[in-house]
Amino acid sequence: MLLTVKHTTRYVFADKVSHGLQRLRLKPKSTHGQEVLDWRMTLEGAQPQASYEDQHYNHVDLVSIEPGVPEVVVTCEGTVRTIDNNGVVGQNFGLMPLWCFLRPTKLTKPGPRVRQLLAGIEADRADMLGYLHTLSRVIGEQVEYVPGTTDSQTTAEQALSAGKGVCQDHAHIFIAAGRMLDVPMRYVGGYLRMDGRTEQEAGHGWAEAHVSGLGWVGFDISNAICPDERYIRVSTGCDYSEAAPVTGIAINAGETRLDVHLSVDESAVGSQQQQQSAQGGQQQTQGS
Repeated sequence: MLLTVKHTTRYVFADKVSHGLQRLRLKPKSTHGQEVLDWRMTLEGAQPQASYEDQHYNHVDLVSIEPGVPEVVVTCEGTVRTIDNNGVVGQNFGLMPLWCFLRPTKLTKPGPRVRQLLAGIEADRADMLGYLHTLSRVIGEQVEYVPGTTDSQTTAEQALSAGKGVCQDHAHIFIAAGRMLDVPMRYVGGYLRMDGRTEQEAGHGWAEAHVSGLGWVGFDISNAICPDERYIRVSTGCDYSEAAPVTGIAINAGETRLDVHLSVDESAVGSQQQQQSAQGGQQQTQGS
């Protein structure tokens, strides 16, 4: 599938910023299952300072906020070709060894509710892939998807206790439970093209588990599926805080308002090519 993305992030400041730095993880990379054909980022009210790869192999842009500007606008546009690998990303690469993904973090530290969740799952742990699918389903059943009920600081234990949250919370609960099973787990941030719509609410989040014999396998608990060709992976981390699209500081900014506009659509060129390929296959079948 050929996907086009336009992602605009706008920060509006109540006061004049004296100094600010932002760390942007907004550019996807060509990895197993996706190929970045082109990607452009434009800045208003900020200047690029450095680009590098962090410990998770994420592409990071460091930008400085221009003093006194009323707002900063970051716009990303690009085209990514994706394929459906049934959620399988493959073996671990980058600077982080697998044991790092077994450590609990502030957002994924298990507590009584996570332990209770695992105790209630009746599945064969010898079939770890099947067990993880069951775990994903149970989390989706016990934690209702309700936007606005949690924030970026909500822990897995808190969301599970409340019984409601968003994709970030589903992923953190899955990660917390998986690590208790000695399965390396990581958080993934990216884009999802929802069927029947171009405008998306925001970026999406899911989890990946490192399964013996397969490597990293994705689980989108909120949508009860493994990521397919509609997904674009942008960043990974031990939890959301390490994969967040934008982090940073703005000194003397006062109250800050955030507006996000995101569109993800299938390219017309890609759709036309698929139709032509399908028609060619039908003609070949009829002629054989």
